[in-house]
Amino acid sequence: MRKLLQLSRFIDTVNEWIGRLTYWLVLFMVLVGVWNVVGRYLGRLVGQNLTSNALIEIQWYLFDLVFLLGGAYALKHNEHVRVDIFYKDLNPRRKALVNFVGSILFLIIFCAWVIYFSWGTVLSSWQIWETSPDPGGLPRYPIKSFIIIGLLLLIFQGISEAIKNWAVLTNYRDRGNSSLSSRQENNL
Repeated sequence: MRKLLQLSRFIDTVNEWIGRLTYWLVLFMVLVGVWNVVGRYLGRLVGQNLTSNALIEIQWYLFDLVFLLGGAYALKHNEHVRVDIFYKDLNPRRKALVNFVGSILFLIIFCAWVIYFSWGTVLSSWQIWETSPDPGGLPRYPIKSFIIIGLLLLIFQGISEAIKNWAVLTNYRDRGNSSLSSRQENNL
């Protein structure tokens, strides 16, 4: 169990860093969005086009990256959407069981299916060097690759969460272990 928790700690660390880098993408996305709006109106005043399709697509791509790279970070911090009508009233071990089963049967399998069905589209996009149909648009193949990358990060975080919940279910205690959240440590 100690080796699994070390793996969990490594996955958590990687997704933590990716999540923190994603914070900066949010700021950059907002700045690009503000420029797109200001540039459109300012451009009308000066009679010059101050924005472009590329800038609009950069804003879309940044949103995609925030969503795709932030999913694993949100799962790590238990910030994902949950309908907890019954879950909130469960005891800690039952919550760990629900989280464990949900990670294995739903999260990981769903992500694997999406990767399976997206793989051909992403590969095809790379083979033809797909670009935007809009004038001055950006290449599409790099951003499509992040579908696979984001889902792989989510699978790995799902594995990490399953490991931590399994530790709660089996009452595993490792005093030197920092991969369990304080919430999970309190459940033991």
